Amino acid sequence: MAGFRFGVNIAFPNSPSEWVSRARRAEMLGYDVLAVPDHLGVLAPLPALLLAAQATERIRLGTFVLNTPFYNPVLLARDIAALDQFSGGRIELGLGAGYVEGEFDAAAIPFAGAGARIDHVEQTVLTMRKLYADPGYRPAPTRPEGPAVLIAGWGKRLLRMAAQHADVVSLSGAVPAKSGLPTAADPDTLAERAEYVRGLLGERRDQVEINVAIWGVAAPSERDTLGQQVRAFLPGFTDDQIDATPTVMVGTPRQIAENVREFRERHGITYFTVQEPAMERFAPVIELLK
Repeated sequence: MAGFRFGVNIAFPNSPSEWVSRARRAEMLGYDVLAVPDHLGVLAPLPALLLAAQATERIRLGTFVLNTPFYNPVLLARDIAALDQFSGGRIELGLGAGYVEGEFDAAAIPFAGAGARIDHVEQTVLTMRKLYADPGYRPAPTRPEGPAVLIAGWGKRLLRMAAQHADVVSLSGAVPAKSGLPTAADPDTLAERAEYVRGLLGERRDQVEINVAIWGVAAPSERDTLGQQVRAFLPGFTDDQIDATPTVMVGTPRQIAENVREFRERHGITYFTVQEPAMERFAPVIELLK
């Protein structure tokens, strides 16, 4: 049975020294991947990962996830290859289709329909891999195929594309709503999406990881902190949804570890990314599972 991997997504350090400290702390706690999101008003992902690469030795460095329609694929290929080279091959490129229309407006980038945004993600992956396959391409990534690619989302069209092209398919655990604010996936919906992805992978099932974003972690005595934790990232989650969704975990470290094992056994999910406020709380779970 496949082993586990664990990532932490960090967005809000107040200074370069604080960012370096958190990166080193994540590595010390046993996380496999240190990731940064891509939103206006938070840490710029690629400079942050370059600084983290200089400050750490082992931990992999990822985007979780780039707002891909913001980027020209050819220019992004250059920047990611250079970052991969400077990090010693520790980059894991996470891509998403973008969903915050206000950010597109602020950047004066057209907010295309979902299909066009998904097409842009696919074209980005294909363009980067074509460029990297050229032996003369510079700057050269550390592997001819380039860094591993994670593609994140929830809709079936995006997941079909991810199952075809990604090394990691990430389930956001957040369902798009008419309000524009994602809401929480219930257990049945998450199970259905995980099974859908596994069916799409076919012969690639043993070569592709399935990831899920964990939006909150708390001890039983800290349950009242969950609303603040989760809504810092996804304001559309109501208290009732937070109580019901499997992407928010409450319990002792041993109870949460059993929950993680159940994710693997029931859904084939082996890679879990927690958000910054849960980094310390989740660390004992990693120790139990590794």
